Amino acid sequence: MASDAHGAEEGGLVFHPMDQFIVKPLFGDGAVAWYTPTNMTLWLGFAILAVIAVLVLSTSKRAIVPGRGQSVAELAYGFIYKMVEDICGKEGVKFFPYIMTLFMFIVCANFLGMLPTAFTPTSHFAVTAVLALMVFFTVTILGFVLNGTAFLGLFWVASAPLALRPVLAIIELISYFVRPVSHSIRLAGNVMAGHAVIKVFAGFAAIAVISPVSVLAITAMYGLEVLVSFIQAYVFTILTCVYLKDALHPSH
Repeated sequence: MASDAHGAEEGGLVFHPMDQFIVKPLFGDGAVAWYTPTNMTLWLGFAILAVIAVLVLSTSKRAIVPGRGQSVAELAYGFIYKMVEDICGKEGVKFFPYIMTLFMFIVCANFLGMLPTAFTPTSHFAVTAVLALMVFFTVTILGFVLNGTAFLGLFWVASAPLALRPVLAIIELISYFVRPVSHSIRLAGNVMAGHAVIKVFAGFAAIAVISPVSVLAITAMYGLEVLVSFIQAYVFTILTCVYLKDALHPSH
């Protein structure tokens, strides 16, 4: 049976959609250590450069009639600023630079990952987990700094019957510590799934009979992934605002 499987692999259509997510050294084929420059490092750097290009370089010569780059930067600025203000209130505006940077980094990394032969850093849980943990610790520390022990009121549902409050407190506490897990997996999972599906359809494009259907499927999925790239950055950012609101107003 093993020889049959091997023969089928040699003569049939074989592709590995998950290979695109492998972290590889930029130089050589050795093991990857924490200090090794990798494809992940390269595309994280490209994402940072893209943020600088959009927010800094394109707005360096501010014009009354903005160009394309300045228009994109201004639209992103207004969009995120209104989100922060609507969800967190005026007190949350001071954290706008952090949230804006977070959104722009994620959306640039997602869009760069749509380029042919590109590597998508946000498809890795290691990257999204760091971003989510940064939000989690920032919100938790800020909550205690601003509110003291009153921040613990976030877990005590005062409107519920007294007998249910201890049970609800445990549930609220568990859901609070699960936040960074769901926050990070949602982003990485959606990005990875979309890229893997595109790779599968691309593999079928080698078969002449179904090649036209495969190309149409790839085009449709690519368009969907462009939308998903923005939506996932938006969802990550709006959840960050919701968590920040809990730190600023734990009693609401």
